[in-house]
Amino acid sequence: MRDLVVLVADKDMEQTLCGILSRTKSLGIREINKDIYPYPDHDPGCATRGVEFLSHFTATHKHALLIFDYEGSGTDKPVNELKDSLNEQLTQHWEDRARAIILNPELEIWVWSTSPHVEEVLGWKGLLPLRDWLVKEGLLEAGEVKPERPKEAFEATIRKTGTPRSASLYRQLAGKVSLDRCSDPAFCELKEVLKNWFRS
Repeated sequence: MRDLVVLVADKDMEQTLCGILSRTKSLGIREINKDIYPYPDHDPGCATRGVEFLSHFTATHKHALLIFDYEGSGTDKPVNELKDSLNEQLTQHWEDRARAIILNPELEIWVWSTSPHVEEVLGWKGLLPLRDWLVKEGLLEAGEVKPERPKEAFEATIRKTGTPRSASLYRQLAGKVSLDRCSDPAFCELKEVLKNWFRS
């Protein structure tokens, strides 16, 4: 059996997970083999049909993850209620071998850590530090670590720097930024789940 199957909402998330899962030492886990599938119907498809998709892998994979953005998922359920519902459905197929991770509001919330690698990967060479520029542009509240609209802040930054938008940017960020600096609850949950399943 393979170690892990992951269903994600899109290519950006696929590349992010590839970057994160390649850093086994930083995660405190052993080397694992994995299959990551971006879902054609993106966040809404993951929310409504992700459990069914993953149910086809129970005999071939030891563990499963279902990961998507809350924003754009098309659900009116509160995020914790949605997550609990999906975990209950996953348990019917996987027992305790699967978990739903919902990013609230979206993947870009993981971009905004205090790591200097964020500026480097996004091509920031402004006279102002990137965070000061975000505050000046009204994209970040002074004193806050993460923008309220993380995707808009991300896209404004790469427009400013002329950095082409591509899934590889997410992989570079995930491969360089300290995994200990991200305090997002969904990211912390992902790290905890991986440690429990694949502790080195």
